Amino acid sequence: MEGKRYLTFALGKGRLADQTLEMFEKIGITCEEIKEKHTRKLIFVNEEQKVRFFLAKGPDVPTYVEYGAADIGIVGKDTILEEGRNIYEVLDLGFGKCRMCICGPKEAAELLLHREQIRVATKYPHIAKDYFFNKKHQNVEIIRLNGSIELAPIVGLSEVICDIVETGSTLRENGLYVLEEVCALSARMVVNQVSMKMESGRITKLIADLKAALAD
Repeated sequence: MEGKRYLTFALGKGRLADQTLEMFEKIGITCEEIKEKHTRKLIFVNEEQKVRFFLAKGPDVPTYVEYGAADIGIVGKDTILEEGRNIYEVLDLGFGKCRMCICGPKEAAELLLHREQIRVATKYPHIAKDYFFNKKHQNVEIIRLNGSIELAPIVGLSEVICDIVETGSTLRENGLYVLEEVCALSARMVVNQVSMKMESGRITKLIADLKAALAD
């Protein structure tokens, strides 16, 4: 490993990072430091393998990768679509599966069908705009929210919402339904454009190893 530079990974915090590290262990990439529960460290290193990791909020991962602060990022497809960064998406890791959907009360289905002017509440304004304006050609008003999106149609702020659906139980409990599916989502590996050229051998091998692990 003499003379090699570190390959730096940005991982989305939480369950995504845990699942990523489990998968990396299957292909022999480990980092014991990151498992320490009460550590205050921000960068975790495996000197022998010349790899280092840091944890970041999901929406920040593509930014770190685009600007080269990380060579590789692991993040949800929803974040990649919403952030729109200049990065390479190289692999679907197959976990963290869910769907981006348009949801609302049953009667809102007619408004979608007839492409009426409606309000759409969402944490994902770019995804919502692309779906309604470019795919459905429906003129809508997008309202950005940060909290419980399901509340918006219940209190009359919007007719529908554009949000991630995993099990649908929160929707059902509040009398809401999946009306249209925007796209399937899961964890993806993204790579910095310069790193892809400079570290082509190592990154290509990493992708091949992960593909083999996913196929098992």
